[in-house]
Amino acid sequence: MRILDVRARVLEWTGPVASPPPNFCTTASDIVARRAVGIGAYSFLGWLVVEVETDQGIVGLGNAALSPHVTKAVIDRHLKPILVGENAFDVAWLWERMYRQTLPFGRKGAGMAAISAVDIALWDAIGKAHRQPVFRLLGGRLKDRIEVYASRLYAQPLDDLALEASAYRAAGFRGVKLRFGWGPRDGAAGMRRNVELLRTVRETVGDDIEVMADCYMGWTLDYARRMLPLLAPYNLRWLEEPLGADEIDGYAELRAMNLVPIAGGEHEFTLRGFREIAERRAMDVIQFDTNRVGGPTQAQKICALAEAFGLAVVPHAGQMHNYHVVMASVAAPMAEYFPKVPVEVGNELFWYIFDGEPVAEQGSIGLDDAVPGMGLSLRQDLQRDFRISE
Repeated sequence: MRILDVRARVLEWTGPVASPPPNFCTTASDIVARRAVGIGAYSFLGWLVVEVETDQGIVGLGNAALSPHVTKAVIDRHLKPILVGENAFDVAWLWERMYRQTLPFGRKGAGMAAISAVDIALWDAIGKAHRQPVFRLLGGRLKDRIEVYASRLYAQPLDDLALEASAYRAAGFRGVKLRFGWGPRDGAAGMRRNVELLRTVRETVGDDIEVMADCYMGWTLDYARRMLPLLAPYNLRWLEEPLGADEIDGYAELRAMNLVPIAGGEHEFTLRGFREIAERRAMDVIQFDTNRVGGPTQAQKICALAEAFGLAVVPHAGQMHNYHVVMASVAAPMAEYFPKVPVEVGNELFWYIFDGEPVAEQGSIGLDDAVPGMGLSLRQDLQRDFRISE
């Protein structure tokens, strides 16, 4: 099955965007900003879609959400020339070609996002050629359904927060995730407000539902050390990304405090990066995203590494490219799930781009054995809501 063409497009949302209020969610920029930055500066209102066309008439579909214009340039200028004419079934060899061709500039960040998008498309094409869902090719079905947790609770007035958390409980979710809104610049008053957020969610959902909390790299090690004892009474499933992605020693120190499980890896890349995390015992839960970490080719290796070290894998963002990996891995007990809501920070944008994403029912999603590949297709009305750059 020879590759005839590789086409990358950037889709930029042109529809309405809800403006996040102040302290909606901490970010890495908060620590050095001279004024409040907010999650709006990290909005993901553009998406990259890549299509790999083969000589069998099969088109594999992949995607990436990080820096889509840069990612497209990497695909067009560096990856496409080494892919066209090759056998799409040689996915491991093609991954190594792409990785080594871009090694001087692309081993992390947008370069790896580009490889990830192509790799997802290759697996989608291979699944379609075999008439099998991708999870079957990665090892098969290890779960009847995949448990998912509702991931949207941002900092907001406590009554509104309780109402939203209560709705997720009523919908059957057995886990919810909160975003903290305050960090080091906000002092003791901000610490108190973070605790109020967590207390509200815990009291609303009760003790039988898992509660996670996310900092999006918005804390310092000193601040996190002070926060952990305040968070411990609320039985968090994990505290996510309290520090910057490269602060591995800090993560290891927080984990060694043994007060709250520590999670991260959303902004880590490739097997080698996660080997360092595992060997230094820096995290309890690793959260790669398949469309950032090198696609299924790399993700399944990281799952095997996690299994060997006794670490849980709960990929960032849910979505089909992650669900197939989770279904085939014993190390992955659950997945993240972004409910479909009006576009705000862009996490929900995939709902407006693809058809085929599974909708949660009673806190879980299913993958259909009869749907080959990743199970996604592009919506037919994209031009209505997106500016498309070919």
